[in-house]
Formats: sequence, C-alpha cells, structure tokens
Amino acid sequence: MPVSRTELLGVEAKRAGQIANKMNIRIDVNSNISQIYLTDPDTARVDFRFMANYTGIGTITVEGRITYTGGAKELYDSWTESGQMPDDAAQDIHTNIMKACMPVAVILSREVNLPPPMPMPPVNIKGQKKQKTPPSSGMEVV
Repeated sequence: MPVSRTELLGVEAKRAGQIANKMNIRIDVNSNISQIYLTDPDTARVDFRFMANYTGIGTITVEGRITYTGGAKELYDSWTESGQMPDDAAQDIHTNIMKACMPVAVILSREVNLPPPMPMPPVNIKGQKKQKTPPSSGMEVV
C-alpha cells in the first residue's frame, strides 16, 4: 500500500448556533490536498484538510499529512504539472484521509453538540416482530 503513514496535525470544531428540533441540516464532508512535496525519490509528503461543514451551524476541520511511498515521483510530477493526482493515488490518499479523520470528526461533533457527519447505521433487534409483506407474484430481485 502506497500510504505508509497518516498524521493529524490540528483539529477544530465550532458550532455557531442552536440546532432546532426537527431541523434539516445539510452536512458537506470533503477532503482537499493543499500541497505535495517530494521528500526523497521514493517518498512524498501530502498535506491535507478534511472538513465537515454543517451549513449555517458549524464546522469540523482536521489538518494533517500523509507519507506516500512507491510512485511518489509520479504523484509529485502529476501534481506540479496539472494540480491533479493520478486516479489510483488519489483514491488511496482520500480513502486514508477519510479513515483517519471520520472517527475524529464523529467524536468532535459530539463534543460541540452537532450531529455526526455520517449517517449512523440502524439498529435492528432480532426479537422485534417485523411486518410481514404479503407474498407477491413475480420475480424476487436482490
């Protein structure tokens, strides 16, 4: 795997207003690459910022850096020429940013009284009675 290390450098969570009951909140989550440096021929340093923006209510920001090995020269050359990363490198880098930052963002959201930046999975207790759907004619598609 080309990402050998993910390091968080700073976290910030702010809530600007109160959240009303039954309020629809738009949460935009993204990660941005701010800079890529070639530290040696096989290693690049990728600086990033992860943001969860609660429109009009608050933000969560996490900044950090990734150490990228194997293909670092191609990554750096592509970044300096076009401001873009090769697709496979971009997928690895952004996946690692999400894996490192999303748990931090969930904890920070709780601390500043914001909803988590990702939908929580539903809990299904096996002992509960489920509504049975009447059998239908036709093909079952899964």
